[in-house]
Amino acid sequence: MSQPKIKRRVGKYEVGRTIGEGTFAKVKFGRNSETGESVALKILDKEKVLKHKMAEQIKREVATMKLIKHPNVVRLYEVMGSKTKIYIVLEFVTGGELFDKIVNHGRMSEDEARRYFQQLINAVDYCHSRGVYHRDLKPENLLLDAYGNLKVSDFGLSALSQQDDGLLHTTCGTPNYVAPEVLNDRGYDGATADLWSCGVILFVLVAGYLPFDDPNIMNLYKKISVADFTCPPWLSFSARKLITRILDPNPMTRVTIPEILDDEWFKKDYKPPVFEENGEINLDDVEAVFKDSEEHHVTEKKEEHPTAMNAFELISMSKGLNLENLFDIEQGFKRETRFTSKSPADEIINKIEEAAKPLGFDVQKKNYKIFQVAPSIHMVEVRKAKGDTLEFHKFYKSLSKCLEDVVWKTEDDMQMQGKN
Repeated sequence: MSQPKIKRRVGKYEVGRTIGEGTFAKVKFGRNSETGESVALKILDKEKVLKHKMAEQIKREVATMKLIKHPNVVRLYEVMGSKTKIYIVLEFVTGGELFDKIVNHGRMSEDEARRYFQQLINAVDYCHSRGVYHRDLKPENLLLDAYGNLKVSDFGLSALSQQDDGLLHTTCGTPNYVAPEVLNDRGYDGATADLWSCGVILFVLVAGYLPFDDPNIMNLYKKISVADFTCPPWLSFSARKLITRILDPNPMTRVTIPEILDDEWFKKDYKPPVFEENGEINLDDVEAVFKDSEEHHVTEKKEEHPTAMNAFELISMSKGLNLENLFDIEQGFKRETRFTSKSPADEIINKIEEAAKPLGFDVQKKNYKIFQVAPSIHMVEVRKAKGDTLEFHKFYKSLSKCLEDVVWKTEDDMQMQGKN
């Protein structure tokens, strides 16, 4: 445990742990060594970007995002390139995901949901007016800042291919939030598809569950294609009416943003965002990213630092299988937790397999590592790589109950269990 820790630097940024992962990119925590400011570093593989012919689109969208400074959109500060990587430097948001509130406290009141929905529509409207579409609105992309304000992340950075007809043709996103026209693969308009996702998000805020949900993916697609959903009985008539207008399976008759802004339910206590438009922005870094010469490449280097953590400190990080461990404000969008066990490694793996199968999951063992942190003590890390947040929490609670007999409980844990 006393081996030196390798610290990575990219230009003026210290690169930390992974806080998110997608098909084309990883997001890592970073710190500006000059100002001490925390940032999120979105790292794309340059070879993949060029292979999928996404260079021009990324260049265009990054340039546009640099111009967008809206209180409800995560800010893009700069972009850097090395020989093999593209680094997009983003605002780091500390308040976790909006949907954590539903996981921890259940559905919201209409007044609370309305405030977040108003901020979401403000962000979507502003970006659409500048020709920027999200195309993958989902819980992981709805963050809260330290003051509880909504921040949409990844706006304009989903980098999808566009064909000559002006329509998008890539099916993407978490299936539960995707519009019907995205699934039928005949091309779709980014603006109306974003609005559908906003409607699903509003439904989840006020209902506490998804409008379209089915373990069978084909049945799920059928429900989405005809908007087969039922509003819960506790919703007001005006809220039901707005949700129904947004979740219209026909994009041609779906409600528009100007119509939402004029809606009776939406307008209550509405405060338009107040912010200053950007002045002149330097876009030289955007052009430099794809120039294949050393002078335009950012410096990447690794530094060795001694680590002070020992095995007992590592064990103390794990306090049983509870959901509170999943979200650590200091480290941002954490989607993992740890537990310690005195059981042998093989037994732990067998127990995880036994626990997962009755829940309807297949278990695949690949690229895993086992670390023994002290004699006869193992630490297990459970991490969510992708998928719907609400579904993950349901699965995790069930898994926790099944693994209770292998989790090492401290005296504090035993006392807490006795109180419950």
